[in-house]
Amino acid sequence: MTSPAQPVTGPTPPPVTLLLDTHDDRTIHAAAYQRAHPDRGRITTDPTPHTSSLAYLALDLLRAMDRDSFSRPDTERMSTDPAWRAVTCWTLTTGLEEAIVLRAHRLTPERLKRLATWRAETGIRLILIAHAPAPADEQRLRERLTAAELTDLTAVRGTDAILNAIGPAATGQRYGPPPSDHAYPLPSLPRSGVAAFRADCWRRQNDLDFAHTDSQYRAGYAAARTWLARHTPPPAPPDIPEAADAGPDGVTPWQDMEGLRLFLARLTVLSPSPQHTLARVRGAQAGFLSQALLLNEPDDLAERGGPGITTVPITPRVAHTLTTELPSPLRAAAVAALLFTCTAQPLLSMTQLASIDELTTRLAIDRDSRINVGVPPGPRHMYAIPPRARPLVAAALEFRRRTPRTADHLGLFANCFGTSERFDHLIRDTSLHIPAVVHPHPADDWHTAAGCWHLNTLAPGTPPALGPSGARP
Repeated sequence: MTSPAQPVTGPTPPPVTLLLDTHDDRTIHAAAYQRAHPDRGRITTDPTPHTSSLAYLALDLLRAMDRDSFSRPDTERMSTDPAWRAVTCWTLTTGLEEAIVLRAHRLTPERLKRLATWRAETGIRLILIAHAPAPADEQRLRERLTAAELTDLTAVRGTDAILNAIGPAATGQRYGPPPSDHAYPLPSLPRSGVAAFRADCWRRQNDLDFAHTDSQYRAGYAAARTWLARHTPPPAPPDIPEAADAGPDGVTPWQDMEGLRLFLARLTVLSPSPQHTLARVRGAQAGFLSQALLLNEPDDLAERGGPGITTVPITPRVAHTLTTELPSPLRAAAVAALLFTCTAQPLLSMTQLASIDELTTRLAIDRDSRINVGVPPGPRHMYAIPPRARPLVAAALEFRRRTPRTADHLGLFANCFGTSERFDHLIRDTSLHIPAVVHPHPADDWHTAAGCWHLNTLAPGTPPALGPSGARP
């Protein structure tokens, strides 16, 4: 169903607070900036002087949200409507609650109307500070506010009263990016099967390396047992020909393969290295075997690529880079998707809005029918959206649905990457290593090649139940 083009009304906002600073007090100006804390839902912006551009005001608000890469002279600019949609979407998805706008007496009627629309769609608390030395300036501002339908005003005068209305200064504000990412590097792991993997690690590694490897193995084991307790479907009927030919003799295949692939993607999408991924997968296989299920994976995961192998974990530092360097919700989410799926951008650009679930926890790509038009849809490739990437994807969905003539079957990231030159500029702006760009991987990912079968009895060589951490297998 096509989304409406007209603005969407949000929650009822509180009255507009109009602070009349008749003496242009520097203390008030400083207090407004000290109040700002974007991570806690409060921003302060001083509109760019000597311009009445509606787009510039939107970019000023994005800069106040710490999304300021557009300030570079060679960066692609957003036009007026996309810029204001970006402001609205980031406001809704990041929990922004309060905005202070300085120099409100210089805002044109058109700018005030944009602020009124933004307030109506998001329910944000709007505080306008007017440095108006003359009664005529105040009267003109009130007339403009009335024309913009900002009539529910609470006017405050006097320095002390204005400082109380602004509120106390923010505390605990962090400046700069989060610390660099770090994970304990694991040594080369044996290419043993699930039956001998943990024992071989114990024999070949020192105590510290084995403790770290075993922690990843146990995490996979526990995740598999927990997931199976919640998602075990009934086995396939034995009289189905497809079931009889799908796996080893005397076993029946697992039915919910999309759910299984999504579990494997969630297990490994934040893995910091292929070694961590291998340990988690072997632990998950042991967990499946403990429930009489044979989980089969490719012998060499690195040859396949996929979650935890060729993807990049969305850490706090990576998320900070995406949100500060890419003010466009669509481009920020598109680059994040390149990182956590490692899917080529032409295929990713065809991802439909309906391929994202309501909670923005998974992304499904039908590679066969999207690449080869006319081919019946095949098994979808399931990818887990990491928690720190979900606000970016949610903002992109909100942006698309607020764009005129948008439908659920249209591409979420369509036209995000542009021409080769524009795509190169986009990657340069992020300053991140993106394996999908440097080393494209056209083959199916390792988790899509997984197979799983119900066993009548435990397979020979089944790993025993895990003992204390670090104990000899």
